[in-house]
Amino acid sequence: MTSQPIGIFDSGIGGLTVARAVIESLPNESIVYYGDTARTPYGPKPLDEIYRYSLEIIDFLLEQDVKMIVVGCNSASSALNTLGRPKLPVPMIAVIEPPAQTAARLTRNKRVGIIGTEATISSRQYEEALLRQRVPVEVFAKACPEFVTLAERGETTLRSTLEIAEGYLADLKDADVDTLILGCTHYPLLQGTIGYVMGPDVLLVSSAEETAKDVYTVLVANGLLREDDAVPTHEFVASGSEDEFARVAPRFLGPVVSGVKRHPL
Repeated sequence: MTSQPIGIFDSGIGGLTVARAVIESLPNESIVYYGDTARTPYGPKPLDEIYRYSLEIIDFLLEQDVKMIVVGCNSASSALNTLGRPKLPVPMIAVIEPPAQTAARLTRNKRVGIIGTEATISSRQYEEALLRQRVPVEVFAKACPEFVTLAERGETTLRSTLEIAEGYLADLKDADVDTLILGCTHYPLLQGTIGYVMGPDVLLVSSAEETAKDVYTVLVANGLLREDDAVPTHEFVASGSEDEFARVAPRFLGPVVSGVKRHPL
C-alpha cells in the first residue's frame, strides 16, 4: 500500500498549493489531484451542498486506490467537520486543524486572525479548532472572497489588489493580531501582499504548508511512507475544462501541468 498515491481534492485549483507543499516535502510520493472546477467556487455555497460534493469526490478518489485523502479545501473541510466525517478505509486529513495548532503554539499576544471564504468563516471551524488547542486566544475572523478570484487571475501584486487587501485586513490590523491564518488554499499566492499590509511583526500561517507537515506525520504513523526509489507519478483530474485547468494550474503548482483528465461527477 505504501506505493499507492495520495489523493488530494479542492473545489478548484487552490488546493494545488497543498499538492505543491506535499510534493516538495515528500518527493517520493505520487498524488492524484481532483479539482471540482465545474462547480467552483464552494465558498458562497451552503454547507450541505459542499458536503455532498465532497463525499462524491472522496468516493472517486477511493476508486483510484489512494492510501490517504487530503481535503485541500477549507470550505470542504468546514463542511465535513460540521456535518460529519465519513468512515473511510484510509486516513483523511483536512486543512483546518494543522494551521490552528501552529497558530495557537506560536502566537505571542494571544490574538489570532483568520481569513477565508464565506463558508469557512461562517462555519466557525477555525475558532473551534483553536479552542481544542486549550490555549486562551482571542480570535478575529474576516471573509475575503475576492482573494480567490485575484489568485486565479494571477493578479496578486497589482496596486488594485493591494487596495482590496487593505480594505479586507483593516479590522484585523486594528485588532492587533500577531498571527494570521491564511484559511484558504488560494491565499498563499497573495502572501506577499497580505504580509505587506499586515506588517513584518505578524506571522502568516499557511494552511497548505501546515497540512503537508501533517501528511508526513500521518504517513509515518500508519506505516504508509513510500521508501522505494521508483519515480513518482502525479495525476490531475478536473470536473471542468482540462485546458483551462492546465492554463491556470502552474500559478499554484509551479511546474507546467500536462495530461489533465476530465471527469465530471
